[in-house]
Formats: sequence, structure tokens, C-alpha cells
Amino acid sequence: MSISHKSLKIYNSLSSKKEDFNTINPSKVGMYVCGPTVYNKVHLGNCRTFISFDLIVRFLKHIGYDVRYVRNITDVGHLEESEEDKIQKRAKIEKIEPMEVVQKYTNNFRDVLNKFNLTPPNIEPTATGHILEQIEMIEMIIENGFAYEKNGSVYFDLMKFSEKFKYGKLSNRNLDDIINESRELFGSDEKKNPQDFALWKNATSSHIMKWKSPWGYGFPGWHIECSAMSHKYLGKKFDIHGGGMDLKFPHHDCEIAQSEAVYNQNPANFWVHTNMLTLNGKKMSKSSENFILPENLFNGNSELIEKGFEPMVVKFLMYQAHYRNTLDLSNESLLAAEKGYKKIMQSFFDIDNLHPSNNENIEYESIIKKCYDAMLDDFNSPKLISHLFEISRIIENVKKKKDFISTKSINELKNYMQVFLVDILGFSIDSNENEKIEESNKLISTILEIRDFSRKNKNYEMSDLIREKLNSLGIKIEDS
Repeated sequence: MSISHKSLKIYNSLSSKKEDFNTINPSKVGMYVCGPTVYNKVHLGNCRTFISFDLIVRFLKHIGYDVRYVRNITDVGHLEESEEDKIQKRAKIEKIEPMEVVQKYTNNFRDVLNKFNLTPPNIEPTATGHILEQIEMIEMIIENGFAYEKNGSVYFDLMKFSEKFKYGKLSNRNLDDIINESRELFGSDEKKNPQDFALWKNATSSHIMKWKSPWGYGFPGWHIECSAMSHKYLGKKFDIHGGGMDLKFPHHDCEIAQSEAVYNQNPANFWVHTNMLTLNGKKMSKSSENFILPENLFNGNSELIEKGFEPMVVKFLMYQAHYRNTLDLSNESLLAAEKGYKKIMQSFFDIDNLHPSNNENIEYESIIKKCYDAMLDDFNSPKLISHLFEISRIIENVKKKKDFISTKSINELKNYMQVFLVDILGFSIDSNENEKIEESNKLISTILEIRDFSRKNKNYEMSDLIREKLNSLGIKIEDS
């Protein structure tokens, strides 16, 4: 089936609407996604963002684009409200070197994403590896009159900037509101205005992570890092800039302002943001103990879930919600996702065992087209999965000899299922997957036989217990 990437539409946070995706360079895509600040273990909200952009990268490549995917590592400069660097703060807590913190949690980040079978970026730059580029960009901002130095620190002058440009294009925040909010947090006498943000911070003698600059020894602010690295590897203007919706303000608004201050233009044509992940209907929070790490989700070591779940099951759950919608993770939703994932994968493996017929009576081309239409409509993974379930029902009917399929169609279905499940959705299929699913099905069949035996012998207590346990696993039993 011939698919044209010219029909792709992507929701642009900058315009708040879906737009035809036209690239700056024909058949090429430059995409920058804000990576993690490596001061702690990666959390599931981060994982959802990177899983979503993996889907985007995979589909763009599938429809013929040459994608340069850049995703950074923030290993310095992410300041808290106290203006203390998060990594240096963690180093003090763990009593290790800041770069030990960086290496430890960078390794954790990559290990978790590998478990989700995500495509590595083409370039993974670090903030500490691009200090020179950041200094050069800060110098250009100063030269253009949109920043000032005070006591070895450099601040972006938002009032001066706002004389020429609009600040807050993504968040749609009014500058007056930002000023009022900033006053409440204002703690620096160095700033001309409370809302001004740091491009470079002067480092005290006790500060470990610091570099020589035209303004003395110091370290960069968080926002300038991404601007400097995205422009270095993707140019003054590129196609897609992405991240979680929590980055719209202030991070991405500040990135836009920095680029406009230097190059007089927004750095990206499309701004793409993923929505948040909730847990049991509430925002994840360590303080309220409504929180779970990926590793605990996999091994089941949490009171919030009754067992561990395979990374591919978690990934399947995440794709059952559109990347722009809130996704709620719970024990029940994970069990349902596990059931759905196994059903889809069983169908995929069943294709190899279908018996071809000369009397074909199935029609699947329209469903394949709907699969592509879903992805061309802003990467709609829930719709794609719903259509894959339609294909699953066709395979099941052929398996039960209710319908008939030709050898040609068997091969085409196998190919399309491979494309959607492996190439686009990125599910990893090992040689033991089919065997594991078959063993699981045999186990369930055995349990159901035991239950039937219990019912026949009027052991209703045991029968009801088995039914309850299977229901809790997402396996519904309806007695006649």
C-alpha cells in the first residue's frame, strides 16, 4: 500500500491546531526533544514522553523521512527556585561527585529506555559538553541588547525583549501575570526585573561545577542549554521541537525568546507536547506516596500494583491513549493492557499457522488503510490499536475456519502486522514470546477446567474464588 507523507497532519502547540506537516528540507526532518535532568531515577512521566516521540520518529522514518533526532542530557544548570543546581544538590545528599550523579542516573535513564525498546537518538549532546556554544549564544544575546551582566551573572532582559517580541507564545501567558508571579518568588537583587531569567550564573568558591567565561567562573542556566545544542545540530530553524507539556512554561517559552533574541525567529516550525501521566486518577507525588518507578512497575515491588508487568505491556498501555491526552495508570488498566497486548501478539503469531484456501472471503485492505490514516492524523496510536484488534478478529475467524484466506493474503497480513507492531509501535518480539503466550493460554485453560470440575461437584466456594481471581486479572467469565 502506497502511503504519502504529504498527508501527515501534526498538532502544533504554537497554533493550537493540526497543521499539514511540511518540512524545511525535502524528505528530511530535524527534531529536538528535551531530555532528562539526570539528578535522580527517571520517572514514568518522562518515559511516556520519550515513548511518544519514539513512535513519532519510527513513523516518520517508515513513511520515507530521513530523521535527525537530537535528544539532550541536562547534566548541569537546572536551577531550583533557590537557584541551586539540582545535580549539585543531589551530589551533596549522596556525598559523591556531581559527575558521579550524572553518570549514575544517565545509565539508569538509558537502561529503562532500552527496556522499552526505544530508538536511540542520532545525537545525544550534554550541557557540559557544549559550554562554549552556550557562552557564544549568551554573548550574541548581550550584543543584541536583550541581556545584561551583573556581578558575574547574566540575565535575560524580558522587559527589553517584550518591546520587540511577544513572550509566552506557547503558554499564552500575559507578561503582567508573569511579572506578578515572579515578584512572589523574587529573591535576587541582581536582576533589573523579577521575571528576568538566568543565562549564566556566577559560581561561588564552593561550587564544584563551574567554567571560565567572559563574566568570570560560573555555570549556564537551564534554558540556554537546549537553545545552544538544538541550533548547533539542527540549524537556526528546524522542523520539530518536543517535550512534555510541563515544559511549555517557562522552559520552551524561554527557548523561543532566546532564539528570537539571536536569530530573530522561532527556532521550530512545530512544537509538539505530550500530556501528563497520572496514577490511580491522581497526580504522581512522592510526598503522598502516589508514586511508582519503572523498575517497581516491572518487578511488582509496589503496594500500588498486585504484580509486575512486562515493559511491552506498559508501553502498550501508554499507546492506548493519544500522546496529547492524559493517561491514567492503575492496576486495573495495566491488567487490561496485558490482556489486550497478549491478544494482539497471539494473533500475530497465529498468522504462521493459518491454512490457506482458494476460496478467500476476507477483506482487510480497508482496515490497513485505516491504520495508516490513524497515524497520519497526528500519530493516533489508540485508533491504530483499535484497527489492529479488527485484524485480530479476522485472524481468529480464519483460525476457527469461519472465514477463508489465500496464501497471498497470509503473507500480506504477516507483513503489515510486522510493520505496525514492530517497526512503528516498536514492540520487541523475542523468539520465546510466542511460547510464553501459548503457555499462558494453556495455564488459563487448565484453571478453567478446574473451575468447571468444582462447579460440577458443587464446590461453589472454590468456583467463585477462581472466578474472582481471573476477573482481577482482566479475564472475565460469564456462566451460562
